[in-house]
This record gives sequence, C-alpha cells and structure tokens, in this order.
Amino acid sequence: MKALVTGASSGIGKEMAIYLSEQGIDLVLVARDQEKLEEVQKQIKTKSEIICMDLGDAENCIELYKQVGDVDILINNAGFGKFGNFTEADLITELNMINTNVCAVHTLTKLFLPEMKKKNFGYILNVSSIAGFMPGPHMATYHATKAYVLKLTQSIYEELKQEGCDIKVSALCPGPIKTPFVDKANVKFKTKLMSSRYVARYAIDNMFKGKYMILPGVNNKIIRFLSKIVPDKIIGKIVYNMEEKL
Repeated sequence: MKALVTGASSGIGKEMAIYLSEQGIDLVLVARDQEKLEEVQKQIKTKSEIICMDLGDAENCIELYKQVGDVDILINNAGFGKFGNFTEADLITELNMINTNVCAVHTLTKLFLPEMKKKNFGYILNVSSIAGFMPGPHMATYHATKAYVLKLTQSIYEELKQEGCDIKVSALCPGPIKTPFVDKANVKFKTKLMSSRYVARYAIDNMFKGKYMILPGVNNKIIRFLSKIVPDKIIGKIVYNMEEKL
C-alpha cells in the first residue's frame, strides 16, 4: 500500500508517517519545509518520496494529485492555527489558514476519492479537532475550519456507506497536543497536552478499523459528550478561559 501524508514534517503528521512505515506502507510525505521532510525521511523504513509544497495554494493541490496519482491512504493533516481576537487577527493569515485547513482538505479529498472508488478500496483520515465541536473565542477561524473538516468528513462517510463502497473515511478529533502547532499558534492551553506519538498511533489504528470519529483520550470523549448537552454560550465562555496568549 501507499499513503500520502500532508503536514508530515512535524507533530502528528511525522509520527503517523513513521508508524505507517513500521507497518510496511510506502509513503509520500508533503510539507513546506524541505529540511524537516528530509529528516523525517531518514526515519522511514519503507520506500518514500518527499514533496515540498504549500498546500494553501489550490493549484499546488492539483499539481500534487497529478504527481502522485493513485494512493491507498490519504491523510489530510496539514493545518495551523493562530491565537487572537477576531477583529485584531491579520486577514491574510486567516485566509491562508482557511486555504490550508479547509480548501486543501476539500481539494485533495475531491481528487483522490474517485480513484479509490474505482478500485473500491482506500482510507481517508481527515484531521479535524475537538475544536470542531465548539465555539472558539480567541481562535475563531481555526475552530470554524475544523468544524468544516468534521462535517465534510461525516457527510462523505454517509454517502459512501449508502453507496456500499468499501472505503473507510474517518475524522480525527484530538485535543491540544504537544507539537510545534502550539508555539506557531502563540497559544497556551490550561490543560495537559497529549503526546503526538500516542495520538498518531491511536489514529492510525482506528483508521484501519474504519472508525467514523476518532477521539483519543478520555477527556476528549467527555468534552464531545458535554458539547451535545451544554449550551454553546456556556461552552464559549469555558473555552475563552481555557486558552491564553503565550
């Protein structure tokens, strides 16, 4: 099998790539940082290819599909967040965030899924977040992008199920993870950070099981449950006080 992993230069993307390699799966690793990709590639045990590319550009997503062609596993992990009040946040940064977190996931899924349907086999893992279930003051755009990824994944899952397709589509919804994301987002979470290695391996194991929604850790399962019964206004206040600027 061959897997395409975006955002593979660090964090859970890197750990997913290593774990997939340990299971004998060939890899295409995509990220913007060539040097970091090369470092990850050194840890890969199977055949691998690295592609340095900014997926915030839709044309690059199309070019990536043309370069790679058919894959058995697509992991849409590339993304970033930024802490700050909505009215003060830089518009260009927010648009880049939407392009990377939303448009790239949408485009790559749109391009690679038909090839999977032709052979009636494949796995798609879209990295959303527990943030996708709740309002996110101070990180409004990020929360909104992850809600989009979650709902897109859920919708595609049901379409494929109704069509009888043997393609597994999953949404990974972790909480805060100890990765470079935290520093880049300039945010401090008032909660314990999860290990990127644990989240990555938990995600891959459950992806292969065909799990619809992947929630690593007991705390995230509790948060998911509470999001169903606690009013959004109250959740918004809680989230507001759970995050602060670094």
